[in-house]
Amino acid sequence: MTGPAIRVDTTSPVPPYEQIRAHLGALIITGRLTEGERLPTVRQLAADLGLAPGTVARAYRELEVAELIRTRRGAGTRVAALPPGPKHPDPALLATLARDFTAAARALGADTETILTAVHQALDH
Repeated sequence: MTGPAIRVDTTSPVPPYEQIRAHLGALIITGRLTEGERLPTVRQLAADLGLAPGTVARAYRELEVAELIRTRRGAGTRVAALPPGPKHPDPALLATLARDFTAAARALGADTETILTAVHQALDH
């Protein structure tokens, strides 16, 4: 995987597997991880993040169910081809991304109005 590093906030109320799923899902859907790109093994990513392999395995399983990645014996885990046609955002993925952003913004000391202003500005660009 040559894309951006994945980070997990162990102090977040969002479970680590869900943070991994949301982050990888967003990278795939936005094209920052491309079709065929190889992801780290479950053991490697777990070691990199300091998590149990089962946590990463759960995130990978959920990404496979969403058809965003595929795992083949001997070929590893790779980004799957996105289905053609209009994209329909996964409500759970969108909610997780919003929670993660809001939690990070609050950790910086931002109040609700400041967060909403930042979101509106991002949407306008």
